[in-house]
Amino acid sequence: MTAAPPPADEPDLYAVIGNPVAHSQSPFIHAEFARQTGQHIEYVRVWCPLDGFAETVRDFARGGDGRYRRARGCNVTVPFKFEVPHLATRLSERAALARAANVLRFDPDGWSADNTDGIGLRRDIEVNAGVPLRGKRVLLIGAGGAAAGVLGPLIEAGPAAVTVVNRTPDKAHVLVERHRDWAARHGVRLAEAALDAPGERFDVVINSSASSLAGAPVPVPATVLREGALAVDLMYGAAADGFVAWAQAHGAHGRDGLGMLVEQAAEAFVVWRGVRPDTAPVLAALRARLAAQEG
Repeated sequence: MTAAPPPADEPDLYAVIGNPVAHSQSPFIHAEFARQTGQHIEYVRVWCPLDGFAETVRDFARGGDGRYRRARGCNVTVPFKFEVPHLATRLSERAALARAANVLRFDPDGWSADNTDGIGLRRDIEVNAGVPLRGKRVLLIGAGGAAAGVLGPLIEAGPAAVTVVNRTPDKAHVLVERHRDWAARHGVRLAEAALDAPGERFDVVINSSASSLAGAPVPVPATVLREGALAVDLMYGAAADGFVAWAQAHGAHGRDGLGMLVEQAAEAFVVWRGVRPDTAPVLAALRARLAAQEG
């Protein structure tokens, strides 16, 4: 039996789909965006089995036999970002470059995929942290889905050089080669290096690896940090504490990924709703919320 169409006043539905997903702060963030901008939406979490990503997304998009109504799009988190482009009719330029995406919009004429991670990180560094990337030397740790999403927008910001290191050198090589022409177009020196010999005195160090999530030590020597450098972990909360403490102990400014989380969500909100929310009060509210939970 076909489900009845939703009432006209039913909110448009969005979700974050991933595994794990119970910890996600995205429902809070998007509820704040909707309240601020007057958009009539609902945002939920959808857990996805590791071997059932495409089926889970399609089930959500078509309404889940009445469990979901007015599904209009979704965010996708670990470990599925490399699978998203295969479901889309259209890819944004940044999603095509990354070959990974974290946003789907369910358009009537086919799904659109985008990757908002990189622009989210870039806005957090340049706007929220107040550190311009132009002319800087940047070290990117990791070569997985997160790194793939952020490298293109980082290059677009015009740093002098970006170096990529990874536990598996072949993955770093593939990521660098894919971005070689993009870097040349923007006048950026792009290189790969060994994890134990990454170079020294970078202005910005970004940890996109799984080391923080696993509770492992920081995978590069402290000599990568110049005095006063910015060191950003893409994790947030307790998972990022070790990296942030390490950075601060060596004279750098440590920052977690909470600002990136809010900024990439704002970019997704624009993709879905055509409205850009003010991120500053939402980031402040989220930090207060997490502090209260930890307290």
